[in-house]
Amino acid sequence: MANASTSPDAKPGQGPVVIKKYANRRLYNTETSSYITLDHLAEMTREGRDFQVFDARTGEDITRSVLTQIVMEGEAGGQTMLPTSFLRQIIALYGDSMQAMVPHYLEASMAAFAENQTIFRNAAMKPFEQLARQNLAMFQAATEMMTGGLKREPASRSAEKSAEKPQGGDEIAQLKEQLAAIQARIDGLKS
Repeated sequence: MANASTSPDAKPGQGPVVIKKYANRRLYNTETSSYITLDHLAEMTREGRDFQVFDARTGEDITRSVLTQIVMEGEAGGQTMLPTSFLRQIIALYGDSMQAMVPHYLEASMAAFAENQTIFRNAAMKPFEQLARQNLAMFQAATEMMTGGLKREPASRSAEKSAEKPQGGDEIAQLKEQLAAIQARIDGLKS
């Protein structure tokens, strides 16, 4: 995330937002010219905003330690995501010959997880979206019938209309036509 060569005077939308951390632990957002909290940085991260944190006195890039602090506060605040066994494994890898591979492995794993999460969310929502559209169409058609907003045509004209429309057309239009045909039959029974 952090690139030490990024200019501390980056403009909005061009590179990461520069945050300065002062000795009194205050964080200053140079983009908005305001003091912020770790919660603000966590929200920026969730929104996909890139930022770098620099020590205001030394100019050192301390982004990694600030991100670690955000994670630790989240863990301490009851929002635990890191199992104890995972933390033990991470600690055990410090100084191990495999240590250099761990960051790349974790990045690739999280990227794959994010991709699968997106696919799962999209797949899980499609049936509900279709059901919601069908329910809305039926509700609108019923409302139009009750309020008299739907033109009542003879059943033969409704049948002609449905024959004119191609198969697999708009589901909402088909439902409206079916409801109109039913209404026309009901009207025919009344007369």
